Amino acid sequence: MNKGINKTNAARLLSQAGVAYELIPYEVDENNLAAAHVAESLGEDINRVFKSLVLHGEKAGYFVCVVPGNREVDLKKAAKAAGAKKAELIPMKELLPLTGYIRGGCSPVGMKKPFPIFFHDTACGFDYIYVSAGQRGLQLKVAPSDLIAYTGATVCDLCMPAES
Repeated sequence: MNKGINKTNAARLLSQAGVAYELIPYEVDENNLAAAHVAESLGEDINRVFKSLVLHGEKAGYFVCVVPGNREVDLKKAAKAAGAKKAELIPMKELLPLTGYIRGGCSPVGMKKPFPIFFHDTACGFDYIYVSAGQRGLQLKVAPSDLIAYTGATVCDLCMPAES
């Protein structure tokens, strides 16, 4: 394991479950929490750096969409995946009380409560992806198949069409 890096709750949970991962630190820019900055800091393809977005669906409740850092979630596709008529991103002020995570450090692993999780289908095209380790400045490098299995996530198309 990485020396000198404190394990986050997300990392501890993956370790307990026997899921292989690496903790990868990066330089945080408080003025730029975008996934593109994370990818650039890591020297990685933005398509491998996934962001975790928390949504609320009419009748479906809260759920999490894990999508590539350079893509926008399609609210209609997300709602349909969650079995809702419509869905919207939760207000930023609700993120910490609901999940235990802050913007730029929201991991699909170890939220306060278990929520349904949906991964954008492009995750499966990689041998590894990055997701937040649960704090700004630290990413989990993990096989998407292992992470999807651990979280019990559903894989589907969640994004607006990519710009060419």
